[in-house]
Amino acid sequence: MSPESVLDNPAVENTPFDADEFDRVVMKTYGRFAIALERGRGCRVWDSDGKEYLDFVAGIATCTLGHAHPAMVEAVNRQIQKLHHVSNLYYIREQGELAKWLVDRSCADRAFFCNSGAEANEGAIKLSRKYAHTVLNIDEPVILTANASFHGRTLATITATGQPKYQKNFNPLVPGFHYVPYNDFEAIAAAIAQLDGGEKRRVAAILLEPLQGEGGVRPGDRAYFQKVRQLCDEKGILLILDEVQVGMGRSGQLWGYEHLGIEPDIFTSAKGLGGGIPIGALLCKSSCDVFEPGDHASTFGGNPFACGVALAVCETLERENLVENARERGEQLRVGLQAIADRYPQLFVEVRGWGLIDGIEIAAESEVTSIEIVKAAIVEGLLLVPAGPKVVRFVPPAIVTEAEIDRALEMLDRAISTRVS
Repeated sequence: MSPESVLDNPAVENTPFDADEFDRVVMKTYGRFAIALERGRGCRVWDSDGKEYLDFVAGIATCTLGHAHPAMVEAVNRQIQKLHHVSNLYYIREQGELAKWLVDRSCADRAFFCNSGAEANEGAIKLSRKYAHTVLNIDEPVILTANASFHGRTLATITATGQPKYQKNFNPLVPGFHYVPYNDFEAIAAAIAQLDGGEKRRVAAILLEPLQGEGGVRPGDRAYFQKVRQLCDEKGILLILDEVQVGMGRSGQLWGYEHLGIEPDIFTSAKGLGGGIPIGALLCKSSCDVFEPGDHASTFGGNPFACGVALAVCETLERENLVENARERGEQLRVGLQAIADRYPQLFVEVRGWGLIDGIEIAAESEVTSIEIVKAAIVEGLLLVPAGPKVVRFVPPAIVTEAEIDRALEMLDRAISTRVS
């Protein structure tokens, strides 16, 4: 049965969902909202009680084409009937085609595929460390990352993440990381000077997000990144950009670094790359590709199924002009959010973002939290996601329409006026 018939056929009933039984057998690693989503189409999803929601979470900036997009449905059906998994012991046609699409549309020369953003960032850390040892002759390479950053949940990537709350009780952490304030060039320059120990210990790489997502939807400053790029060139330091959340058109450009007027040496992608099918990518320039057979690998990474579907997402993004749509609908969303912020000056202090990754910040002195606003929006039928305790994040699918943006703004306004303010 097609996704359309599943949604439209009145004979399809919602089955009861037992949250207690779920919690009995699934580890409680998430503080889940009290709804169980069962199906979706476009920018809409339905829960186990049949209630409809407008989805401005998109699997946390992941469902590029929304839900049950015909291009993804067709790609899934085609690929699963052809070849879904072999291994990287052999050449994989779909992997090569996806790599070519990404390389042709970025500053990268080569790609490595894995399963998630955390794995992509882990690969970037490994690549930069090998480069430090084999090219820069550094015994103890240091990677600079930013306060309030987020780079993943593996042991190395939570160490790279500049937020102590994610690191608590997981020590000893991986050595070789140092944190600096975001958008503060003087702090980076000072850290490099402080850590310079010659060949024994010095900075080998700087890992930054073009826009901090989990850290509160904070866009990178163009002048800052250009100075960082220049400093990296002068010092022989690799610049790594984590594009896991902002890449694949979400920012209104295909890549976040395009907003900044620079090119990284290495960057990572995931989330929107597969439109919800798990895939991650580590991309780099040939000048820093020092991996050799046996250095890095992934059993599932780059398999025919994930790459075939991801390529369909990429081609649809281009064919349907969805990067431009993200740019236009993002501007519409920010204008609407600013109007709401102006109506509640005691509650909100700033609206910011790029394309379809946007946030509205709650005043520090307000007792209202982002979770409270998210919960109030759920009652109205709008799904949103926090970005810290004081920022509400809006990351709808790239296919979102003008009417859906207007509807989401109305729902948010109603949620605030009736349940929050």
